[in-house]
Amino acid sequence: MVNKIINKDITPIRAWREHLGLTQTEVARRLGISQSAYAQQEAKEPVRKSTREKIAKALGIVPEQLAI
Repeated sequence: MVNKIINKDITPIRAWREHLGLTQTEVARRLGISQSAYAQQEAKEPVRKSTREKIAKALGIVPEQLAI
Protein backbone atom coordinates (compact mmCIF):
# COMPACT_ATOMS: atom_id res chain seq x y z
CA MET A 1 0.00 0.00 0.00
CA VAL A 2 2.68 2.47 0.95
CA ASN A 3 4.61 1.78 -2.25
CA LYS A 4 1.50 2.47 -4.33
CA ILE A 5 0.92 5.76 -2.58
CA ILE A 6 4.54 6.92 -2.75
CA ASN A 7 5.61 5.56 -6.14
CA LYS A 8 2.43 6.24 -8.07
CA ASP A 9 1.53 9.46 -6.29
CA ILE A 10 -2.02 8.32 -5.57
CA THR A 11 -4.21 8.93 -2.55
CA PRO A 12 -4.63 6.34 0.18
CA ILE A 13 -8.33 6.10 -0.69
CA ARG A 14 -7.56 5.14 -4.28
CA ALA A 15 -4.78 2.75 -3.22
CA TRP A 16 -7.12 0.90 -0.85
CA ARG A 17 -9.95 0.77 -3.40
CA GLU A 18 -7.63 -0.71 -6.01
CA HIS A 19 -6.09 -3.11 -3.47
CA LEU A 20 -9.58 -4.38 -2.60
CA GLY A 21 -10.45 -4.81 -6.29
CA LEU A 22 -13.35 -2.37 -6.24
CA THR A 23 -14.41 0.08 -8.91
CA GLN A 24 -15.27 3.69 -8.25
CA THR A 25 -18.85 2.86 -9.21
CA GLU A 26 -19.06 0.09 -6.60
CA VAL A 27 -17.76 2.32 -3.82
CA ALA A 28 -19.98 5.22 -4.91
CA ARG A 29 -23.01 2.92 -4.82
CA ARG A 30 -22.11 1.87 -1.27
CA LEU A 31 -21.89 5.55 -0.31
CA GLY A 32 -25.12 6.50 -2.07
CA ILE A 33 -23.41 9.04 -4.33
CA SER A 34 -22.54 9.28 -8.02
CA GLN A 35 -19.33 7.85 -9.42
CA SER A 36 -18.15 11.33 -10.40
CA ALA A 37 -18.74 12.67 -6.88
CA TYR A 38 -16.76 9.75 -5.46
CA ALA A 39 -13.96 10.28 -7.99
CA GLN A 40 -13.57 13.85 -6.75
CA GLN A 41 -13.26 12.68 -3.15
CA GLU A 42 -10.78 9.98 -4.12
CA ALA A 43 -8.56 12.41 -6.00
CA LYS A 44 -8.16 15.01 -3.29
CA GLU A 45 -6.12 14.90 -0.15
CA PRO A 46 -6.74 15.57 2.60
CA VAL A 47 -10.43 14.74 2.96
CA ARG A 48 -12.55 15.72 5.91
CA LYS A 49 -12.61 13.33 8.85
CA SER A 50 -16.32 12.60 8.38
CA THR A 51 -15.78 11.83 4.69
CA ARG A 52 -12.81 9.60 5.47
CA GLU A 53 -14.93 7.69 8.00
CA LYS A 54 -17.74 7.11 5.48
CA ILE A 55 -15.36 5.96 2.76
CA ALA A 56 -13.53 3.66 5.18
CA LYS A 57 -16.82 2.06 6.16
CA ALA A 58 -17.74 1.58 2.48
CA LEU A 59 -14.35 -0.07 1.89
CA GLY A 60 -14.64 -2.23 5.02
CA ILE A 61 -11.54 -0.81 6.69
CA VAL A 62 -10.89 1.50 9.65
CA PRO A 63 -10.52 5.25 8.99
CA GLU A 64 -6.95 5.29 10.28
CA GLN A 65 -5.94 3.13 7.33
CA LEU A 66 -6.77 6.04 5.04
CA ALA A 67 -4.66 8.57 6.94
CA ILE A 68 -1.39 9.59 5.33
